[in-house]
Amino acid sequence: MDMKVNKKLNLKDRYNLLTRDLDWEPTYQKKMDIFPYLEYEGIKIHDWDKFEDPFRLTMDAYWKYQSEKEKKLYAIIDAFNQNNGHLQVTDARYINALKLFMTGISPAEYMAHRGFAHVGRQFAGAGPRVACLMQSLDEIRHSQTQIHSMSNYNKFYNGFQNWHHQNDRVWYLSVPKSFFDDAVTAGPFEFMVSIGFAFEYVLTNLLFVPFISGAAYNGDMAAMAFGFSAQSDEARHMTLGLEMIKFILEQDPDNLPIVQRWIDKWFWRGYRVLTLVAMMMDYMLPKRVMSWKEAWETYAEANGGALFADLARYGITVPKGWEQACKDKDHLSHQAWSTFYNYGAAAAFHTWAPTESEMEWLSAKYPDTFDKHYRPRFEHWAKEAKEGRRFYNGTLPMLCQTCQIPMVFTEPDDPTKIAYRESDYSGMKYHFCSDGCKDIFDHEPEKYIQAWLPVHQIYQGNCFTPEADPTAPGFDPLAEVLKWYRIEMGRDNLDFEGSQDQKNFQAWRDLATGN
Repeated sequence: MDMKVNKKLNLKDRYNLLTRDLDWEPTYQKKMDIFPYLEYEGIKIHDWDKFEDPFRLTMDAYWKYQSEKEKKLYAIIDAFNQNNGHLQVTDARYINALKLFMTGISPAEYMAHRGFAHVGRQFAGAGPRVACLMQSLDEIRHSQTQIHSMSNYNKFYNGFQNWHHQNDRVWYLSVPKSFFDDAVTAGPFEFMVSIGFAFEYVLTNLLFVPFISGAAYNGDMAAMAFGFSAQSDEARHMTLGLEMIKFILEQDPDNLPIVQRWIDKWFWRGYRVLTLVAMMMDYMLPKRVMSWKEAWETYAEANGGALFADLARYGITVPKGWEQACKDKDHLSHQAWSTFYNYGAAAAFHTWAPTESEMEWLSAKYPDTFDKHYRPRFEHWAKEAKEGRRFYNGTLPMLCQTCQIPMVFTEPDDPTKIAYRESDYSGMKYHFCSDGCKDIFDHEPEKYIQAWLPVHQIYQGNCFTPEADPTAPGFDPLAEVLKWYRIEMGRDNLDFEGSQDQKNFQAWRDLATGN
């Protein structure tokens, strides 16, 4: 019998074929055996077909869009490399921001890829499965394009070659790493709140928009290209995260308190990771786009405030740590850079004291706090360095058990007093930098007592190469830890002034311009 088939399907029909018509109900296996994590977290889903991905992407459309972006991206990267684009950046200090991004953020993109690939397998609904598959592909693409975009700098400057090795070991990189380790070891619904919502929707703009704007403003067309190439993906990611939250909340009223706790937790965990971004914006960019305070007011207080106002109809309230985060905007970047200036000998990039003109800019952006609390510190350090006594802290700091950042943050209402919280669990005492981190620990202590804390591991002797001998005369623990990190003392770290990166940059620029 002849059948007339309509070969021209509209977008909705094509999407339904992929996410509905290829789905089926199991017959000889129990559904909970196929999707064992669905009830693990207490979330109740009654109708998976209620989830609608507003982009309705199919695989043929996805590859078409992405291939077009790839062609444009790699054309820009090739032009940047062939024209010695690394010499067009404002000065070599900027390159240290790329080192931080490469070691801290690019591996996190790969972890997000793994997380979404795993979570997509755990959902019983075809719509969320396909959406997570698309995002998993996006995340590995972001990791790859970032590596390719910054690979040209590896030819000329130190600190890019061991990024993967360092991500697993270096003390400050345990902050973003622990965030994603925490997320991928959660259940599937919590993962979607942690990455799909809290990170992508609430916090991504504070990461990508200021960083990519800073890259463009400082002449780095390669980093700017990968950022703009990723932005259309980020729009999808934010929408997926928001739609997933709404879908979960609409399915059953019992889901609300679970989701609210996750939003409280992951907002605070993500905010602590943004400490690195705040520092980069205010101190590591030779030409600054905006201050961290301005970025927070624009992308968090305005945009985030509107988001939580929208979610209020579902019963969601503003995250528990929101008020403190808004107070901290006047202090966060200064306290973070002070810490890295202290421990610059153990970092994989160079640090420096801000110049007088930069301190004037900071004073204008932070009129209530910078001159009063932070300028005297930087002026003292600059004076000491000028007289040949550049300060490096030779001790190791106490770390927060949850976020793994050194205990350097101050009380929300008293910037002269270090914030300190503690909890007792199973006969042990644990330390925290804030109420937010303490609350997270207290809710699931069995998870966080397993944290791999770099300072603890160093003191226990677990961060040395096999040939190291702590009993040998003149044993230098810092030198041995750096060897284990694959950081070369003086070449990869210490003060920027007089560094090999600075000398190389100036020499190559002079050669290129004929000076």
